[in-house]
Amino acid sequence: MKKKVLLLSAITMMAMCALAQAQQRTRSSYVNPMIGTAGMGHTFPGACSPFGIVQLSPETDTIPQNVDGKYQTEVYSYCAGYQYDDPTSVGFSHTHLSGTGHSDLGDILIMPQTGKLQLNPGTAKDPDSGYRSRYSHETEKASVGYYEVTLADNNVRAQFTTTPRVGVHKYTFPDVSEARLIIDLMHGIYNYDGKVLWSTLRVENDTLLTGYRITNGWSRANYTYFAISLSKPIKTYGYRDMKQLKYRGFWRKFDIYNNFPEIAGQGVVTYFNFDNTDRKPITVKVALSAVSTEGALKNLKAEAEGLTFEQARAKNEALWEKELACIDVEGSEDQKAMIYTSLYHTLINPSIYMDVDRKYRGVDGNIHEAKDFDNYTIFSVWDTYRAEHPFLQLVKPKHNLNMVKSMIAHQQQNRLHMLPVWSLMGNEGWCMTGYHAVTVVADALVKGAALNADEALRAMDETANCSYFPSVDKYKELGYAPYDKDKTAASNTLEYSYDDWTIYAAALKMGRKDIADKYAKRALFYRNTFDKKIGFASPRYANGEFKKDLDPYQTYDEGFIEGNSWNFSFQAPQDVNGLMKLYGGDKAFQKRIDELFQMHLPEKYYVDNEDITEEGLVGGYVHGNEPSHHIPYLYAWTSAPWKSQERLRTIMDQMYKNNIRGLSGNDDCGQMSAWYLFSAMGFYPVCPGSDQYVIGAPFLPYMQINLPNGKTVTIKAPGVSDRNRYIRNVRINGRPYTKLYFTHDQLVNGATIEFDMTSKPNKSRGLKATDKPYSMTK
Repeated sequence: MKKKVLLLSAITMMAMCALAQAQQRTRSSYVNPMIGTAGMGHTFPGACSPFGIVQLSPETDTIPQNVDGKYQTEVYSYCAGYQYDDPTSVGFSHTHLSGTGHSDLGDILIMPQTGKLQLNPGTAKDPDSGYRSRYSHETEKASVGYYEVTLADNNVRAQFTTTPRVGVHKYTFPDVSEARLIIDLMHGIYNYDGKVLWSTLRVENDTLLTGYRITNGWSRANYTYFAISLSKPIKTYGYRDMKQLKYRGFWRKFDIYNNFPEIAGQGVVTYFNFDNTDRKPITVKVALSAVSTEGALKNLKAEAEGLTFEQARAKNEALWEKELACIDVEGSEDQKAMIYTSLYHTLINPSIYMDVDRKYRGVDGNIHEAKDFDNYTIFSVWDTYRAEHPFLQLVKPKHNLNMVKSMIAHQQQNRLHMLPVWSLMGNEGWCMTGYHAVTVVADALVKGAALNADEALRAMDETANCSYFPSVDKYKELGYAPYDKDKTAASNTLEYSYDDWTIYAAALKMGRKDIADKYAKRALFYRNTFDKKIGFASPRYANGEFKKDLDPYQTYDEGFIEGNSWNFSFQAPQDVNGLMKLYGGDKAFQKRIDELFQMHLPEKYYVDNEDITEEGLVGGYVHGNEPSHHIPYLYAWTSAPWKSQERLRTIMDQMYKNNIRGLSGNDDCGQMSAWYLFSAMGFYPVCPGSDQYVIGAPFLPYMQINLPNGKTVTIKAPGVSDRNRYIRNVRINGRPYTKLYFTHDQLVNGATIEFDMTSKPNKSRGLKATDKPYSMTK
């Protein structure tokens, strides 16, 4: 008997130890930066810090965006600089975009080298013709704030971590007498002949380099200043200018290419030799600034001076762990990986865009000081207004407040007096349509952000009346953008109308009836795109006639951008009741949503589309592109809200997987990931600018959102599964809850939400008019 007790005690102790080890696993250990690095995700695997401007990651090829003005289709795969299927690496650069469908950056590339000096990257077909190197995924390690790989051709172990403004490298060279670093100031993502306008590098002393480069790309004039600290003294150095200047002035009197401390040109590729007889690794710290080399030096001193590589890595991992602590979950290992990787992706962009002394380069090209806010850049607003910014407003409200203030500063500095469309490195990028930054500002105002309301409303009002937006003047005159003047007229009308509603909603909340009245009519202009004869949103001409031969399945040349009429016809989240009437009522509206999910979309409609693959489709619903993201939740306004519960779990299972091809479309600076996080919680901001989150269905048995005010949102759904995906009942703080939405105040004041899940839908829940979410009209 005693032996049995001892044996049971030992087993119990082992079980407790295993449980303790499982509980000790950090949130950050579930993050998989490799998710989405192949296929459509366009994420990068390298090191970064939360919202940091430095993303230190490998480049696997050098495909130009165009050759002699002709677009190179294969460049699309390299939006993040990295493709998992590539067998070689060309080096490691310091700036990247996370999950975008267009690109730029790839600034300040460094590559370790041994043996023969080679100053061009070579080609994928002939790696030995340049400084690129083969590598194996078996030597790759990627985790939050850290990346590692061994370059097979020279056996150099390369390790990377970051601070918000500094990239920290560690290179361990093999048993050779001399080590070398290539610093390529000509390299860039989406590169093309002439992208680099000018670059300089100064050898300040044998362990410090400074310089800058100016590029003309998506970011029209991107100033990247740098300061580079080296742990070993430089032995010899030099450079080559791959774009020889036709005039060199009296610099020609010097041998500027060898051991000359002032380097400059449009095609500069430099090299630095080091004594490797001690076999000690070389640590390189690269600080960035958009202001000056002085600013870069300040950033270097403040964030990385005195830190070993290991200390910098530990500090970065601790920073990530702190930021990831806003969510606790229960679920399978794969589910946890998807939750924390999605959270990680939402915390990469937007990125801090100011030096430690608070100076930054504004959209006017001048240097400003951010006195009462932190300045940010990289606003992919057409994507991120939908879920990324609402997620940050809920979970990281201080960060989102600073982002909104950055947008307002952008508007005040902009000669066109408009909030950002696609803000990138102190420049307006003009990518995509609508003026959706008004939605981000309005959503923050409505949800209680500490903004100057008059300043914010003025910024929104001036933006919505900027005549440089396509057809805005005609839109205001006619009630729609005319197709004979605007080839994306239908989607522009739908997007402007929603944006105008958010100004209306914010003005109403702030007590500014004068502004609210101005936009109330415009908020309903979406109706003017709806052709009742065919039952679809359609472009119409200035004379009032609709396009006669609309193909609602086609994305191109049908009056829409990055979406077809089938998906854009649901783009009126501000007035779903009104939209439903246009369709002919509840049953007809339901039927059309059902058809979207159940149809077969012929391959010809997406085979030539860069943004869509078959894997990103559920019927004709395109999850890989943002105009569809709210559609599964629209059932909440109908007599069958349970259908949302049916669709959502299918989308989450199919579109998000814990592998390198685990995203069905571009992550778009966190939007795809924010959709996943909200949907896993069981609710989603269908209509940012309102204070409501529409209930879908929880994905995990337990989630807890730890808010910065000390409150928590605890979501319990015991027994939830692919089979038990339907909601029988809901309780909030112990009381039965029948509404189909939660309010922002309910969540930020703390809430325990309990979902009773079942394998069969509760078809009687949520049918009362008082339980339905907001709609501008009844």
